[in-house]
Amino acid sequence: MTSTHEVLNQAPPRVDVDEFTTNRALVEAVGAFGAGWAADDLAAIGALVGRADFQRDAELANTNPPVFRSHDRWGDRVDEVEFHPAYHRVMGAAIAHGAHTSCWSHPGPGAHVARAASFMLFAQVEAGHACPVSMTHAVVPALAASPALAADWVPRTFSRVYDPGLRNPATKASAIFGMAMTEKQGGSDVRANTTRAVDAGDGTFRLTGHKWFCSAPQSDAFLVLAQLPEGLSCFLVPRVLPGGERNVFRIQRLKDKLGNKSNASSEIELEQTVGWLVGEPGRGVRTIIEMVAQTRLDCVLGTAAGMRQSVAEAAWHVRHRAAFGRTLVDHPAMTAVIADLQLEAEAATWTGLRLASAYDADDAESAAFRRLAVAVGKYWICKRGPNHAYEALECLGGNGYTETFPLARRYREQPVLAVWEGSGNVIALDVLRAIAREPDSLEAVDRELASALGEHAAYDAHVAATRRLLARAAADPDAAPALARRVCESLALALQGAVLIARAPAPVADAFVSARLGADRSLEYGALEPSLDLAAIVARA
Repeated sequence: MTSTHEVLNQAPPRVDVDEFTTNRALVEAVGAFGAGWAADDLAAIGALVGRADFQRDAELANTNPPVFRSHDRWGDRVDEVEFHPAYHRVMGAAIAHGAHTSCWSHPGPGAHVARAASFMLFAQVEAGHACPVSMTHAVVPALAASPALAADWVPRTFSRVYDPGLRNPATKASAIFGMAMTEKQGGSDVRANTTRAVDAGDGTFRLTGHKWFCSAPQSDAFLVLAQLPEGLSCFLVPRVLPGGERNVFRIQRLKDKLGNKSNASSEIELEQTVGWLVGEPGRGVRTIIEMVAQTRLDCVLGTAAGMRQSVAEAAWHVRHRAAFGRTLVDHPAMTAVIADLQLEAEAATWTGLRLASAYDADDAESAAFRRLAVAVGKYWICKRGPNHAYEALECLGGNGYTETFPLARRYREQPVLAVWEGSGNVIALDVLRAIAREPDSLEAVDRELASALGEHAAYDAHVAATRRLLARAAADPDAAPALARRVCESLALALQGAVLIARAPAPVADAFVSARLGADRSLEYGALEPSLDLAAIVARA
C-alpha cells in the first residue's frame, strides 16, 4: 500500500535559490543603469529571500494576517495592530538591508537603481510588507518641504534598525511612515476631503475627520491631508506625541482585502488629533505629490517583482515535470508560454529600473522624463500584472490553484498595485494633464523613443502611430479624456520597446517588438512567432 504514496513527477521545492544572480534581467539592468557596484549586496539579499525559512515566513505572514486590538486588558483605548512574528522578521530584514531609504541615506551614482533592486527582491517573495517600506522611502522628499520636521524625522527613517514599538519618538532611533489621503466620500478626488485642521496656536494643528484607506496604521507617523481655510494642506501626524502620550488615532477596522493579507489597511478617525504642517497652507497636494510619485514607481517595481516570482515558479515547474513523453518545457506550446511570460517580466524589470535611474540624475531632462514616464509605466505595467500571474499559475495546473504554492497568493497581490496610488483612469488622466501642462515631459519621453528608431520597422511604425495619437488628443483637449487609456498604452509600449532595444539582449528586444508591437501580435500569452529565439528567452526564466 505504501507504494501509492511515493511522489513521482512533481517539481522539488524552489528554495535556497539566489533570487538576484538567477534573475539575469535584473542583474543586467542593475549594471546597465549604473548600480553594478551593489551586486554583492544584492546577491546577499537574493540568497536571503530565496531561503526556505524566509519563504516560510512570507507564507506565515499571510496565513496569519494582522489583528486589530482596540483596547488593552484594563479597558484603555490603544488602537494597536498585532502581527505574526514572521511579518516582523520580514520587515526587519528589509529595513536592515536598506530596501526603504538607502538611496537617500547613501546617495550617489546608481543609488536609486540599487535601492529599487533591493526593494524588488524583498517584494518578490513577500508583497504586503513592501507597503510601509515604500511609504517610508517616499516620505523623505516630501518632508523636504519643512526643513525642521525633516531634521527631526528623516534621520530616523534612515535607520537600519526595525523597531515596531509605539513609544515616545524621542526614545526611538528609527521610524516607519504611512500615508492617509482618501476619504469615503471622495476617494481619488482628495479635494473633496472633509477632514479639517485648526491652528492650535502653538506650532501644531488639531485634525478632525476620517480616512477611508490608511495603510500600515501601526506606523510611527503619517502624512495626512486636511482642509485649512487656505485649502487642502499636508500634515505630519505621529502615533505617539513627544513626551509619550498617545495621539488620537482611532482605528475603526482593518480592511478585509482580496489580497495583500499581511499588510494592515484600515479606516481611521481623527478627533482633535495633533499634527504639524508640512509645506505651505493650501498646497497639500503639491507637498505630498512627490511621495505619491515615489510610491507609484514602487507599484511598478512591485509588479515587476511579482512577475519575476510568477515566471520563475512557472519555469521551475515545467522544467521538472514531464507529460506526454517529455519535459513540459520541451513542448513547443509551453516553450512559447514561458518565453512570453519572461518577455513581460523583462519589459517590466528593465523599464522599472530605467525609471529608477531617472531619479539618480539631477538634471532638468531627467526630471521632465520621470514626470510623465513614471505615470505611463505605472498605468501599463501594473495593469499587466494580474493576467500575467494567472497565466503563470496555469502553468502549474491544479497545483498553481492551491494555497500551498505561492502563485495563488501572487494572483491576489497583483491587482492592488494597479489600484493603489491612482487607479487606471486617474493615472491616464494625469498623463494627459502632464502632457498639457508640462510639455517638456512629453518632449523628454519622445527623445527616449526616438533614440531607438531605425532598428525595427514595427517599433518605428508604433512610434509614428503614437505620435499621431498624441497629436489627435492635443488637437481637441475636450475630447482627449476619451483617448486617455489609448494614449497611455501606446506610450507605455513604445517606452518599453525603446528601453529593451537600447539595453536588453537582442533575442529579448526582437521578441518584444514582434509580440507586442508587430502587426500579428496576439491578445494572449504564448502565441509567439516560432522563428524567434524562444529557447534563449526561456533560458533567462
